Amino acid sequence: MADDKEIQHLKKRMLELAERSYSHGIYTFTPFLGLSEQQAFYEIQRAVEYAGYGMEGGNPLCERKIIRFGSPDILGYEEPYPIQCLKVEPLTPKFAEQLTHRDFLGAIMNLGIERSTVGDIFVQDKAALVFCQESISTYLTEHLEQVRHTHVKCAVTEAVDYLHSPVTEEIFLSVSSARIDTVVSKVYNIARSRSLELFRAGRVYVNGRLTENNSYALKDGDAVTARGFGRFTYIGEQGETRKGKTRVCVEIYR
Repeated sequence: MADDKEIQHLKKRMLELAERSYSHGIYTFTPFLGLSEQQAFYEIQRAVEYAGYGMEGGNPLCERKIIRFGSPDILGYEEPYPIQCLKVEPLTPKFAEQLTHRDFLGAIMNLGIERSTVGDIFVQDKAALVFCQESISTYLTEHLEQVRHTHVKCAVTEAVDYLHSPVTEEIFLSVSSARIDTVVSKVYNIARSRSLELFRAGRVYVNGRLTENNSYALKDGDAVTARGFGRFTYIGEQGETRKGKTRVCVEIYR
């Protein structure tokens, strides 16, 4: 998570990118941004509306995103986001290890790649789909040859052909109300006081935006991320229990 100094620098950089886009009539792009960095954008959003903007991660399931300044209405033309999807898979799947997100990210970072040039990584079976900036895709396809002890091959692919929906599980909870701190506490089986600490530490996001309001009443379809714990979607209320509590349904990402 970026510190305050880094966030202020990022805000300044985004203001500069917006101005450059508008004054030069070109699209400008940030690197991939995590949730806390995207929140920095939301805090200056009104100041850059004149330039037009959009956000994209390469796939609707992606959490890390690039912000593009400029729009077809303002600039008079379209330009795609500089995002490429790579498929990294073992040369001999039969003998490959069960690799994790951390394994794939670590192998990429060990090549000297900046974290900001890499978006989301989805591990599927023994392979992974890696979203990255186009500027590093050729380097990765040529140099990413091993993840832990597994020899791999890396090639550009179309994410839609391989990216499955994430594994989720619907669960039903009995809560005193649909307040977000209450639901977070129940979903992750943590004490209410621990849940409140997450809000104070700025680690809870609703629909991609930071929320420090622990009494926020969840709405149907709200996507909640508790950094360090995971993600879930609030499906909605399902009636009352015999003891008068509210029965709610959430869909947890496993």
